[in-house]
Parts: sequence; C-alpha cells; structure tokens
Amino acid sequence: MLNFFKNKKVTTEDNDISIISVTSLLIHAAKIDENYTENEKNIIKKTLIKLGAGSDEIESIFEKAELAEQNSNQILEFTKEAKNLEQEKKIILIEALWSIIYSDEQADIYETNFMRRVTGLIYLDNKLVGDIKLKVKNQKK
Repeated sequence: MLNFFKNKKVTTEDNDISIISVTSLLIHAAKIDENYTENEKNIIKKTLIKLGAGSDEIESIFEKAELAEQNSNQILEFTKEAKNLEQEKKIILIEALWSIIYSDEQADIYETNFMRRVTGLIYLDNKLVGDIKLKVKNQKK
C-alpha cells in the first residue's frame, strides 16, 4: 500500500481513507458538469497509479470512492485528506482535476469555482495552480 501522507507514520487504514478521499474529490470534479464520462474515469484511474496505488487496487478504491462521493454533500471531508499530501502529489492531483474539467474542452463557472475552493483548502499557491491550468488547457488543443 502506498504511503500517502508526508512526514507522518500512518496505518494502512489511514492510507485507505486518504486515497479514497482523494479519489472521491476527483470523482466529484467529474460530476460537476453532470456529464461523468469514461474518459474522466480513465483520467482518475491513471492519476491513482501516478499517486502510487497498485493497479490491482484501482477498482476497489474506485468503487469505495464513488460510494463516498455519492453519500457526501461537501468537499471538506475530501480536501481534509488532500491537504496532507506531499507537494508533488498535490500537483498531480491538481493536474488531474484540471484534466477532468477540460476533458470536454471547456470549464464552466461551477468547475472554476470548485477549483478555487479546492486549491485554497489544500493550501496551494494560485500562481502554481494557474500554471498547471494553462499546461492542461494547452495540451487539450
């Protein structure tokens, strides 16, 4: 199992909660525009592997995260775990979120508002997030 947290001794249960929360956040982003596609699911699964999840764990993580996202009415419980990620993993997460948002080649007001909230809640610099956004947007062209 991957060690999802920075500078902290954690149990397998902590790691499970963390990866499921982060995956739930990604799923939530995919559902904002009410068009949850296979392409978005693939982006999420590739992101899990980049974050260190084993390919044999992906389906189980995904199922648990979809259920958690479905039963939640706020993103705070998901970002609480994400803010404890190492900086490198936060960048992977933000890149994945922008990739999901721009998978249909546009970002609506709800999606951009969501990103502003997430980046504030996980303590990422606006300039860095803007650079990641431009990178992802330019890749979609």
